Amino acid sequence: MEPPRLDTQQKALRLNLDRSKYGTLAEIGAGQEVARWFFLAGQAAGTIAKTISAYDMAVSDAIYGHSHRYVCRERLIAMLEHEYALLLERLSATRGANTCFFAFADTVATRGPGRESGDGWLGVRFQHDPAAEPSEIVVHVAMLDRARVHEQQALGVLGVNLIYAAFYLRDDPTALISSLLDSLSRERVEIDVLSLHGPAFDGVDNRLTSLELVEQGHTDAAIFTAEGEVVQPSEVLYKRPVLVERGRFRPVTHMTLDLLEKAEAQFVADPEVKGEEPVVLMEMTLRDLEGDSAEARSDFLARVDTLRALGKTVLVSRYARYFALVEYLSRYTQKRIGIALGVPSLAPIADDKFYDDLPGRGLEAAGRMFRRNVRIYVYPTRDATSGQLVTVDSVEVAPATQHLLALLRQNGFFVPITDYNAAYLDVRREDVLTRLQSGDESWESFVPGVVVDAIKRQRLFGWRAP
Repeated sequence: MEPPRLDTQQKALRLNLDRSKYGTLAEIGAGQEVARWFFLAGQAAGTIAKTISAYDMAVSDAIYGHSHRYVCRERLIAMLEHEYALLLERLSATRGANTCFFAFADTVATRGPGRESGDGWLGVRFQHDPAAEPSEIVVHVAMLDRARVHEQQALGVLGVNLIYAAFYLRDDPTALISSLLDSLSRERVEIDVLSLHGPAFDGVDNRLTSLELVEQGHTDAAIFTAEGEVVQPSEVLYKRPVLVERGRFRPVTHMTLDLLEKAEAQFVADPEVKGEEPVVLMEMTLRDLEGDSAEARSDFLARVDTLRALGKTVLVSRYARYFALVEYLSRYTQKRIGIALGVPSLAPIADDKFYDDLPGRGLEAAGRMFRRNVRIYVYPTRDATSGQLVTVDSVEVAPATQHLLALLRQNGFFVPITDYNAAYLDVRREDVLTRLQSGDESWESFVPGVVVDAIKRQRLFGWRAP
């Protein structure tokens, strides 16, 4: 049976009574809410060497260096580096042999004029053993409470959870992530970035921590670059046109890339996009990740590694339906949003049964998706039985949704991809995967060369040498 979880005050007290943990708390924005918990719990002198809040920008710049933005990852890292170095400089000679030093920092903006919700960066740099090289946890949060005082309270709880997890849960990333919302809820706080670095997290892959955030419901989506860096959505999406291709990518085929490339060519030619560089995302949903076993995670990383070989940015989401994905992207940009898909993926979008839980069913889903600046770019397919070309204009859908689909086509929401490669229309991902796993070398002709090399080098997707 899992032991009962400690509440915030119990966590703060345990840290205060643990004489081997000692550090600084630096907070900018929302008050000194994290430090307040340690003082309320009692025995704070056992844990806190210093607290500081450099609210004045000139004062903050004098301490941490000039910054163009004050609520950003770079400012947080500057705070952690400065406070941690100062702590070691002043105290390592007298108590370094028996002490795990730490520096906690946050830089936060609560809701106010022009801000519909608060957000902030929090982090802790710490030693997992005395005199060890430092490790680091960095998170980005959106604070969703309607009242500023409640945002402040949530921040205080989250900060204590973060410091506690760094020292007592670092060996179990799943438990660490789960504990961050102890005494909170997803309705109050969203954590959309979590990165773990340093010797305390040796062997931890931050792509998997991002997946864990989504699986545990701490956020609805996570983004990481081709370099494997976990990024906050606004860092990538803010005020930029976005093109998304959803898929399983087991493996990426020539047709997968041709669909995306031809959709992107038409997307950037759109008058509302022309002259701007779009963000291109390869999206996987939790529905397409099979189970929660180590094998499933290995399979997930295999797909990410092949996309990384192609230089693609990856989005992992909880959104089974496209209108929910569009609503998520619209939180960060009002620019054109494009979705690239093949005709076989079009049928569920137009199927009323897919929206049984919505009062307005398919009509409501269409309204929620297309009231925003959205276009869907549709790649044709070839009917396996008749050999006939099937396009967005000729695809058959359920009778109940024929009129809706026709209306959306007439209004230009569905854009046929016309400059496609006919040789790729007969490529079936399932067939390629079967050949790959059976030792049939012909699979290589359907897959880009860099992906072939990655699959063979890392023995991905159950590849078997002939």
